[in-house]
Amino acid sequence: MKHFDIVGHSKIWYGISSLIIIAGIICMFTRGFNLGIDFTGGTLIDLKFDKAVNINDVRTTMDQYNLANSQIQLSGKASNATSSQDVMIRTKDLSQSERENVMKGLKDKLGSYKVLREEKVGATIGSELVINALWATLLSWLLIIAYVSYRFEFKFGLAAIMALIHDTLVVLSVFSLTQKSIDSSFIAAILTIIGYSVNDTIVIFDRIRENLKLHFKRGGDINELANRSIYQTLTRSIYTVLTVLVCTVALYVFGGDTTKDFSFALIIGFTCGAYSSIFTATPLWITFRNYSEKKHAQKRLNTKTAK
Repeated sequence: MKHFDIVGHSKIWYGISSLIIIAGIICMFTRGFNLGIDFTGGTLIDLKFDKAVNINDVRTTMDQYNLANSQIQLSGKASNATSSQDVMIRTKDLSQSERENVMKGLKDKLGSYKVLREEKVGATIGSELVINALWATLLSWLLIIAYVSYRFEFKFGLAAIMALIHDTLVVLSVFSLTQKSIDSSFIAAILTIIGYSVNDTIVIFDRIRENLKLHFKRGGDINELANRSIYQTLTRSIYTVLTVLVCTVALYVFGGDTTKDFSFALIIGFTCGAYSSIFTATPLWITFRNYSEKKHAQKRLNTKTAK
């Protein structure tokens, strides 16, 4: 049975990825991001209710004021997993009138309380920490290039990193377009996506390396070998992405509001990671390989001409 030529249609995959990323970059510059309170700071309200209240009821009340992304923490001796008299709410920066409306809504819906603390708080993720996270990400990419180059070759490592950058930009583009909140859990999601995507890519690269050793001879068709390697690992790739998507979709549908943005990022990232491993990373390796061979051939020709 003749398979579809994935590598031979690399320009189509490059075009699709380029359109998404370019549109995403334009959106990032025009709309920006909806940064959560971890980045922007906000208002901290510490309350002690006369009777224990359920955390879901607190979140439902906050949702009525478009504050569903607020961080709600239960404490106190009488607390359990879902209810307590002591409730600490961390939300975006509220004006005086907004704060009064929220406080009145909490009292009407959940009962009387005593205000233990009320203050404005700074961002927990400062600019210095963000810069350090960016440097750490760049360092991890360099280490991935070094490791993959050692185990395979430099062109494999470069293709793998390009695929990871592709996945990261797509997730950022989607979050800018949808204006979903970006907080500390988003950083965790990005790192999880990077780990998943590079693992799937290396599986395909490992099969390519095995086929190069066993079957590829001088004058062979490298595109046919790459396609065969992709199809030999395609079933594993599909089963893996479907398995993780079932878990992340379940988390998104049945999880609480605090996990929705995290699981949404994973859904986009895992899907994009599977796509890039199959349709982007291997064609990029072929492109780098062909460019290198063409460059070497031109160099040999120049050497002969000089003689």
